[in-house]
Amino acid sequence: QETPKSYSCDQCGKSYVTSSYLTLHKRTHTGDKSYSCDQCGRSYVTSSSLTVHQRTHTGEKPFSCTQCGKSFTTSSSLKVHKRTHTGDKPCSCTQCGKSFTRSSSLVMHQRIHTGEKLYSCNQCGKSFTQPNGLILHKRTHTGEKPCSCTQCGKSFIQASCLKVHLRTHTGEKTYHCADCRKSFISLSNLKSHQRTHTGEKPPYSCTQCGKHFIQSSSLIVHQRIHTGEKSYSCTQCGKSFTQASCLKVHLRTHTGEKPYHCSDCGKSFVRSSDLKSHQRTHTGEKPPYKKLNYWKRTHCYSDCGKRFTSSSGITIHQRTHTGDKSFSCTQCGVSFSQSSYLTTHRREHTGEKSYSCNQCGKSFVSSSGLTMHQRTHTGDKPCSCDQCGKSFSQSRYLALHQRIHTGEKSYSCGQCGKRFVSSSHLTVHKRIHTGEKPYSCGQCGKSFGQSHHLVSHQRTHTGEKPYSCGQCGKRFAASSTLTQHQRIHTGEKPYSCNQCGKRFAISSTLTQHQRIHTGEKPYSCGQCGKNFVTSRTLTRHQRIHIGEKPYSCDQCGKSFTTSCYLTSHQRTHTGEKPYSCNQCGKSFTTSGSLTSHQRTHTGEKRYICGQCGKSFVSYSCLTVHKRTHTGEKSYSCDQR
Repeated sequence: QETPKSYSCDQCGKSYVTSSYLTLHKRTHTGDKSYSCDQCGRSYVTSSSLTVHQRTHTGEKPFSCTQCGKSFTTSSSLKVHKRTHTGDKPCSCTQCGKSFTRSSSLVMHQRIHTGEKLYSCNQCGKSFTQPNGLILHKRTHTGEKPCSCTQCGKSFIQASCLKVHLRTHTGEKTYHCADCRKSFISLSNLKSHQRTHTGEKPPYSCTQCGKHFIQSSSLIVHQRIHTGEKSYSCTQCGKSFTQASCLKVHLRTHTGEKPYHCSDCGKSFVRSSDLKSHQRTHTGEKPPYKKLNYWKRTHCYSDCGKRFTSSSGITIHQRTHTGDKSFSCTQCGVSFSQSSYLTTHRREHTGEKSYSCNQCGKSFVSSSGLTMHQRTHTGDKPCSCDQCGKSFSQSRYLALHQRIHTGEKSYSCGQCGKRFVSSSHLTVHKRIHTGEKPYSCGQCGKSFGQSHHLVSHQRTHTGEKPYSCGQCGKRFAASSTLTQHQRIHTGEKPYSCNQCGKRFAISSTLTQHQRIHTGEKPYSCGQCGKNFVTSRTLTRHQRIHIGEKPYSCDQCGKSFTTSCYLTSHQRTHTGEKPYSCNQCGKSFTTSGSLTSHQRTHTGEKRYICGQCGKSFVSYSCLTVHKRTHTGEKSYSCDQR
């Protein structure tokens, strides 16, 4: 039988079982708080409330959970906590059926249905359903952040935010998904994750576009996209923003403040997200893949159907279909689809290079240019081919590489019909026909068809060889030459001929080899009409006509048409024979001589005469033999 409530409050009419409960209740009207804390001076209505409060100073938590060992300051808190293990939610809403572990949570929830907001801010008039909501809100006006992290000094408006932040230092992930066992540092993150399993949409939806959000505050910010409201303005330049946090970040462009520091290199950043991205350059960690639910995806409604994770992404992408380039340079008139592209372009006129490498001091126009450059120091190649595993420093290089597997060659030469995987390769190829060499050396005047060939050439003047082999210490002027050299140590030969199966360390060597099978000789001498397999062979041949021998021996003065001939010659002075046969131990001055010698052991004669079928060990022997058919006698005595 229910105990009668005989004692009623004459002010509000509320009833109680005992007179002592009524006495305590009356103090809520009178404001009488007879029990004060001797440490902080805070006052309470009851002695039991004071006892509980004092535990915040002593750290005492006498009530422990027998299942997980977690401790609490009050028995009621322990009782509520146990419901997280049992799943018990005894307090249900009569309107929507939602259940809660605490009656106080139910009371607050019911105000969503009634619209009741009892607590109002006296500065801006905003109302709240809970008193602590008002207290936290007031801190947005005062700027107060009383909860500070003892490890990094970062401050927060509320203790719960600090508690979650501390887990980034400890690595603690308290909340576990029952479906996949994935762990999270906060309950809100767990709830968001669980929707990927249930397919449930977030509870707050926009009435105009139907987009869903996890938090009501996110919905409020989103709705400003539709209304165009930008409530937060910069007092220095007048620029307006939809969120206070965006204004806060923007103000740093005026003050120069960069509060986020890298503990490895000391570099500072305006945003924490920029710091996280930067730290991956040290750790080598790849950005985490985030599985987005369908309501967070946006796709292009044109024929391409490309999908994006943000509305800004699709807006920029659609300009590729419409051709819209709204941002024009006032100096040269060139237009761009994005303001950021225009900003980068303007630096070409001003010469400004704001982004500097902290290792070599080289400066760049854009941050992306600096990021790409830094990978030459770190060796980072984050873009990998899923077919062969080869890695690249940039996604565009990967895209070009993948065409090797697909066989796609979209760009064709109008003169010879040869096809290429990229427009830049076609442009370089066309210079073979036109003879154009736009890149000239300022010291010797030599010209080149490609800029990187000029850079490599200039190092022959400076002696610079920035790329060194980690195994033998040999240094090289170009990174590609180092890559090819390293295959001598590893024995790797990734390029194979699909006709005879022979493998090569360099793709260009494979291309040249395949011409043995096809008989193709695409490079012709303009003076005698003779054709050659490679452009380098043609260049050597042309020196016969002009008599040029640019490479001289510093010991005897003899000159040669190529640097490799000079290197081989110098070994006649030094006696060096670096190439040894592993079967008989005989040594040779050149690798070609060793290869020809090794065929005397294997009996291989790969060079066949097309007229009589006779086979030879070396190409030079075949060339001499062919003259017996043609009657050619290329060498004349000058004394007759």
